[in-house]
Amino acid sequence: MSNFVYLSKERLKEIEDEIKDLKTNGRKQMAERIAEARAHGDLSENAEYDAAKEEQGLLELKISKIEDLLTRARIIDTSSMPLDKVHILSKVKVKNLNNSKTFEYILVSPEEADLEKGKIAMTSPVGSSLMGKQVGDKVPAKVPAGVINFEILEIN
Repeated sequence: MSNFVYLSKERLKEIEDEIKDLKTNGRKQMAERIAEARAHGDLSENAEYDAAKEEQGLLELKISKIEDLLTRARIIDTSSMPLDKVHILSKVKVKNLNNSKTFEYILVSPEEADLEKGKIAMTSPVGSSLMGKQVGDKVPAKVPAGVINFEILEIN
């Protein structure tokens, strides 16, 4: 598997906005907190200063991880992908044959996955079992709780 991170244009913009905010506002707020804690006197026994410095380290780590992600990011162009098969960014309507409930999922990269928004990772047990399948296919997905059998109803 390549080291690339595949993102939609929208998600890339969100990440770029987040890192811009962290670098400007986040760093400014952190510097203010450290300066305020430093003003409280002796640094050797200043828990507030130690906590602020630790938070600063975590902020810089987060910035570093996001910058790394951005260097590996690739925009997904779905225009050349087949419409009759499930692929990344496909919106798939499936029926759980175990309980007859229907679900709609959008298959995304692991970095974009958000189950509350119906976005599942293409590498997840359900996502990987749906990849490359067509409408009408019955697909078993091995999940921690056992096997869920799906039928693909629609692909958009």
